[in-house]
Amino acid sequence: MVGFIICLAIMLGIVFWMISIYNGLVSFRNRFKNAFAQIDVQLKRRYDLIPNLVEIAKEYMKHERETLEAVIAARNQAVSANARVAGNATDVAAVQKMVVSESTLSASLGKLFALSEAYPDLKANQNMMQLTEELTGTENKIGFSRQAYNDSVMDYNTAIEQFPGSMFANMYSFKPAELLKATETPEERKAVKVTF
Repeated sequence: MVGFIICLAIMLGIVFWMISIYNGLVSFRNRFKNAFAQIDVQLKRRYDLIPNLVEIAKEYMKHERETLEAVIAARNQAVSANARVAGNATDVAAVQKMVVSESTLSASLGKLFALSEAYPDLKANQNMMQLTEELTGTENKIGFSRQAYNDSVMDYNTAIEQFPGSMFANMYSFKPAELLKATETPEERKAVKVTF
């Protein structure tokens, strides 16, 4: 009878240990998904600010139509890429495409801000100053959110790669998540050309 109780206690201990490992993996996965949701909130704020910024700039920068259209095109591409990742943050290809499209958008915005320096009336516009300030604050929040996301992804990936978590990760299809890395698009490598 004592042997049966000891075997039962060992089996129950193993079952609780297995449940604990599985629940830990779920917790890590939910943390990195939540961290991505925080990035998503800030990116949507950024996407909402950009059309207003372009509308104000359009009034002053009539000869810079190509730049303004490039900003809007980059924004639309980033919105689309972000929507794909929001549906599945473990899709490596979608995350990489989002990173590239966000870099392209940042490069386009950088070019817009560089060109706006040539338009003193635009720089002095109260709405433009306010939108620029809001966009800068949002960019900072995106940076902090990306850092939190990468920290959560690192913890999750470590948990699914280490033993015994790796056994459960394979059994229950816990896939590794992709870190958000800085990239350079061809547009970012080009020097911004400003003419006065």
